[in-house]
Amino acid sequence: MTIFRILFLAFIVSSCAAQKEKVNGLSFVASPEAITDLHTKPVIEVGANYTAIMPFGFMRNLNYPEIIHNTNKQWFGETKAGAKQYIKELEKKNIKIMIKPQIWVWHGEFTGNIKMSSEDNWKTLEATYSKFILEYVELAQETKADIFCIGTELENFVNERPEYWHSLIKKIRAIYKGKLTYAANWDEFKRTPFWSEVDYIGVDAYFPVSEKQTPTIEDCKAGWQKHKQMIKSLSETHNKPILFTEYGYRSMDFTGKEPWESDHTIETLNFEGQSNATQALFEEFWNEDWFAGGFIWKWFHNHDKVGGEKDNQFTPQNKPVEIVIQSFYKSE
Repeated sequence: MTIFRILFLAFIVSSCAAQKEKVNGLSFVASPEAITDLHTKPVIEVGANYTAIMPFGFMRNLNYPEIIHNTNKQWFGETKAGAKQYIKELEKKNIKIMIKPQIWVWHGEFTGNIKMSSEDNWKTLEATYSKFILEYVELAQETKADIFCIGTELENFVNERPEYWHSLIKKIRAIYKGKLTYAANWDEFKRTPFWSEVDYIGVDAYFPVSEKQTPTIEDCKAGWQKHKQMIKSLSETHNKPILFTEYGYRSMDFTGKEPWESDHTIETLNFEGQSNATQALFEEFWNEDWFAGGFIWKWFHNHDKVGGEKDNQFTPQNKPVEIVIQSFYKSE
């Protein structure tokens, strides 16, 4: 066998391996402080190869057109300086980065309902959103972040102003040379108009998969089938891989019924349901060629102080589901 053929075969094998590598990601929550090896070590131990870094901008209400961001009133991790410090520390550990700037509307109003009352206000929102996003696009290019997410769950803004988004993507491409995605909500992604212009079809994957108090793995796998076919079909239509820009379940009863539910008045604890739903998601998606991987929602920097046996929120930290995630992430 000639040396040329050997090198060619080696290239094919390495290319196939690279294509099959999944994004085994964590959504790394912004905090008030800088991070150190103490905070990045648990990321390594769970087997993650990516983190989503999430700086924030803030809006007063759903029809207020200005986004406040990168101020000294925000937590350190929510600012540009904080995002840069997080990226630097995580990259020391060979963790790849998706920068995912997000908007918080006062009182936790759903960002998908943002809607302006006049053309002038729409133009103001577009200008302020561009300023917010392009600031972090520059950071993404500076730090050579692997993926940049251009928005999260902004369905009404996207539907009302599609030309703005087409133009914004062109401006981003002029600055940033990495991969692009958009984090569409689970009931939004079918209608997003610019999938052909980004590299990944991004989905926040809070699909309802089971009505049961404690769903089994098989319950959840069965519940995925109608959603999975639709997701795969969209991937084929646009010839783009699917990326779960967020996925996860709360450790509570009926966790698969309305997985987006974040009501803090719910007090039930159910670690089995959380583990089973997560296991089912891995089994259904992680071996599919058209699926790129995803980012678990959500991972806090102070690992030893969060999650645990009394916590029924999304974080998998110090819960049985952390072992489920580790088993899949470390097997990749």
